[in-house]
Order: sequence, then C-alpha cells, then structure tokens
Amino acid sequence: MQGPPSDSVSLQRAELETVLAALARNPRLAKLLRFLAERSLEGRDEEITEYAIATEVFGRSKTAFDGSTDSIARVETYRLRKRLKEYYETEGKDHPVVISLPFRSYVPEFARRVDPSLTFPPATPEVAANRQELPPSDLNTGSARPAIDLNGGADAITPLRRTPRPLIFGAASLVVLALLAFSAYELNWIRSAHPSNTTAGNPPTAASPVTPANVAQVPLRLLAGYQGSPKIDSAGAYWESDDRFYIGPVGYERPRTPVARTSDPMLFDHWRTGDFSYDIPLAPGVYELHLFFVASAPDDKAQFFDVTANGQPLLKGFNISYDALGPNVADEKVFKDISPDKDGHLHLKFTSGRAAATLSALEILPGLPHRQVPIRIVAQPTAVTDHDGNLWHPDNYFENGVLSDTPRQVSGTPDPNLYMQERFGHFTYSIPVDVRGRYTLVLHFAELYWIADRSQSIGVGTRVFSVYCNGSTLLDHFDIFKEVGSLHAVTKTFTHIRPTPEGKLDLTFDPTVNFATVSAIEVIDESE
Repeated sequence: MQGPPSDSVSLQRAELETVLAALARNPRLAKLLRFLAERSLEGRDEEITEYAIATEVFGRSKTAFDGSTDSIARVETYRLRKRLKEYYETEGKDHPVVISLPFRSYVPEFARRVDPSLTFPPATPEVAANRQELPPSDLNTGSARPAIDLNGGADAITPLRRTPRPLIFGAASLVVLALLAFSAYELNWIRSAHPSNTTAGNPPTAASPVTPANVAQVPLRLLAGYQGSPKIDSAGAYWESDDRFYIGPVGYERPRTPVARTSDPMLFDHWRTGDFSYDIPLAPGVYELHLFFVASAPDDKAQFFDVTANGQPLLKGFNISYDALGPNVADEKVFKDISPDKDGHLHLKFTSGRAAATLSALEILPGLPHRQVPIRIVAQPTAVTDHDGNLWHPDNYFENGVLSDTPRQVSGTPDPNLYMQERFGHFTYSIPVDVRGRYTLVLHFAELYWIADRSQSIGVGTRVFSVYCNGSTLLDHFDIFKEVGSLHAVTKTFTHIRPTPEGKLDLTFDPTVNFATVSAIEVIDESE
C-alpha cells in the first residue's frame, strides 16, 4: 500500500509530534500512537493488527498471545481513541490537522479541516439515520473509514490523503465523488441488510454466504441496557454497551444487591426486560454464544420466557430462578455451533411468556465446530497463562470457601503458577456448559498448607475430602499428601461427564478431615 502524498506528510508528522508531546504524561498511549501512526504514514496499514499491537507495543508473548482472551490491544486502543477526541475538543481544537482512530479500527486517520462552506448541507432525518448505521471497518482489516468530525459538526474535516490535488477542481471533485461513493455504499448496505433485494443473478448461497459490510469484531461482549464507556472484567476483557445491535425498550439499572457465583458482578448491574431482540452482523463461521441472567428477589417461580436464535429455539419456558437455584445468583447459558442467518446476521429474540423476558449480558466468541471452547479456571484473583499459551481465567462460578492469599512454590509440573494458591473450605462450583456435550473434567491439586515437619504430626490423614459432580462421587476420601506429599502438583481426570439438564457441572468439595481444596479446574468438550 502506498503512503500519503509527499506534500502532506510533513503536516501529518508535525501534528503527530505535537500530539505525542501532549501525551508525554501517558507514555503507554504515546507509544501506541507512534506505532500506529508511523506504520500508517509509511503505507504499512496491513501491519496494523491486534497481534502486532499486543506483541510489539505491549510486550505480549509472540507465541502465546490469544486475542480471544487477552484484550490489551482493544482496551488501550479504546483509551487512545477517547484521549484523541478529548484533545481535539480542547487544546487541539484549532489545529489544521486532526488525528483520529475510527471506531472499531486500528488504522489512524489524518484529516484536515476545510472551509465549512464546502461541506454538504444537513441531511434529512431519514438519511441521517441511515448514516448512523454505516458500517465501521473490521478491526483487523487495516482498511480506512471515511473521516469523522471530532467536533460535533462544528468544523468539516477531510482526509489529507484523499484531498484532490488541483485546487481549481477540489470542491467539485470532492462533492461528486462523495455523493457517488455514498450512493453506492447505501445501496450495498441496503442489500446486505435485506438479502431479498439481491438480484436473481447473484443470490446468496451456502457456498457464498452473505458477509455484512459492518461485521462485528469477535469476541463481542455486550452489557444489556448499559450506557457508558466499556468496562473491563477480571480477566482483562472489555464489555461495551449493546446499543448498536439492540431493538426494543430501554434498559434498566438493576437493584444493587450482591450476586453469587461470579467474579464479575458488574455484568449484572443492568438489564433489558420485555420483548426485545438483537441483530448482530457476523462474518460467516461458527461461534459460541453465552447469555447471562440473574433473577431478583422475590423469587418469581412464574417468570417464564423464550429465547430464539435465527428463529430456532435456544431456551423455551426458561425460568432464571429455577435454573440458577434462586434469586441473586449469576446464571450463564452456553450454546455452541452458533452461526449467522442467511443475511449475515445473528438474530436473537427474547419473548415474554408468563412474565417479562430479561437479559443482563451476552458474549460471542470464536467457536469450534461441534465443540465448546475449553473452560480453564485457576483459584486466583488474576488470570494465569500456562506453558502452552492457554489462558486460565480468575476464579469463577464458586460459592463458599476461601481463596488463599499466600502464594506457594510447587514442584512436579511445568506450570507451577497454576498451583500457587487454592480455594479451601466446604464449597461448590456450578460451571456452565452446552447441555448437548459430554465433558472431560481435570482437577488440579497441591497440598499448600500442611507441610511435613520432623515431629511427624503432619502427613497422611491430615487433610481428607471428597469431590462430587452432579451427585456422583469423583473422589472418595481423597488425601493429597498420601499421593504426592506436600508442595507437589497432582491432577485427577474424569471423562464422559454428562451435564445437568440445566447445562451445569455442579461440583461439591466436601471436607472430612480439615478443609477441602482445589487449585485449578479444566473442562474439555469431548465432541468430535
């Protein structure tokens, strides 16, 4: 890709250095901006990817980085985009050149303010509404978007690299080209949104599925009914407002009561309720859908509603309290093998039954055909990456028990960091899975507290406990010390586990002598 015209490079680089100086107190954002801008100015847009940002700017491992679980690039780009907007609304408001990061793109735009008299007249409400729906670029494509107005329409901005060279024809060329491009773009968007309008000579087929121009970047995590800046969860992933995809009544802030079985209660601060739907544009492929619910007291046993995806039932006669075993308990439903409909959109519909349908959050992940993405949980407050590059999420889905606060060094494993801490006591986990699967469960243990000494008062029999899954015994009177001693890793693997009818693996850690313990839990779908 060629860089911008040489006569505009000096203006762009001068503005870049000015903005970098303004970001001197935030070297993290300054480093990111320099990385993005230098590559763009050199015509290397194709090198501006999430992977490159994570590994070259923020030092993530080039062999272990996984964008589906590590959102560092997206979070920091969001912060930079917001800071640039603030800058050009304040100290940079009179600059002749504006640097911006288009929404959901990593490729920066260099734009120049022009005479407002050369701009288009105000659009009609209908056209303005359609313009709000114009698709952003895919985050990883490196493609550019039309320039945006960072000053709320006060000044017109035109991209420097697209300014017509002969000034005598500049205004006329800009108007004609923009109108033609907008007309073609509108027609393309309408056909993408309404495939029935496609000509008979080019019908969408299974071999050539429709790809909407404004496909959502996946992983996509939405907070139902929330208005505001993205929030970051305990694993570092960010969750945004659902406004861009939502159709229905307004959202509500949920009563601030504690929510059990979650390490991220902020997922349940807001909700949608009533009859509502989502139309989410996705690239062709297989995805995994997670829906998050919570029921509020009083426990309403009559609150039944339905959920469909592309017209097919996901949940029928669903009652949150029944599923979660009570109000104020986080409830997560998992669905594998989710794909967009023929028009390239995932259509989710929530329909009230005997009571209003509700939703707190939803998540769409890159999927595995016929298999659920592995679940890996470590009994620690922060995520851990193992030697194979797998991300283990912070402790979640638990009830009762205590998280240890003193890390220990453990032998007998290539991943001692997984065993540094533990959840101990009498506790349970309720891990959500797709109800259609059969699963392998791997439990990771180490004796971290009872360390043998010369008195021989600590040893075999010091800690004994049992583990049950969905009512069946997995481990009976299990003694870690008897098997491997103290400060040594041991795993126990169980295959062909069938989930409950609610799609849960309900684990109970039941102490016999002293407390039960676990350091990490892994769930793997056995489907082919």
